[in-house]
Amino acid sequence: MKNKILPVTVTFIFIMIFVTFYKGLQDSNIYTPETSSNNEIPAFSVRLFYSNEIINSSEIFDLDQFYLLNIWSSWCVPCRQEHSLLMDLVKNKNIKIFGLNYKDKKSNAKIFLKELGNPYEKIIFDIEGVNAIELGAYGVPETFLIFKNKIIKKYIGPLNQDSIEQIKQLIK
Repeated sequence: MKNKILPVTVTFIFIMIFVTFYKGLQDSNIYTPETSSNNEIPAFSVRLFYSNEIINSSEIFDLDQFYLLNIWSSWCVPCRQEHSLLMDLVKNKNIKIFGLNYKDKKSNAKIFLKELGNPYEKIIFDIEGVNAIELGAYGVPETFLIFKNKIIKKYIGPLNQDSIEQIKQLIK
């Protein structure tokens, strides 16, 4: 009798573990971040890229203007891929493009901008990544469409032609 209890118990435990893992595979807990919002821009202090001047985020954005805040880094390959789209979008007078340089060396960022062009009217230098986190960013590249001090739309990942067309439609 003792000889039969051990194999039956081990088999039962194995079956229970298998069923638990199998059900876990069926459960889809994929997190999809929110891309459209109406959140106010948080108030925080930022350091400007070229002047090293520290200003409040509330001093950056006018209420009656559309802004595109692009989080980028020189080491980010997708940032390099989307950069030509930003260079084309800067020609649109209905929007101002600001950059947030994320966890980057300033010298590398300057080389990046010299090589590919500078579409940004102002650049925030975020060496620690704190400002990006306060905005609700997950990484680079990310882009926020802002109007009246509110984030209207959030683009996670590199911009593409479809997202640029969507931005143009929103700022008409």
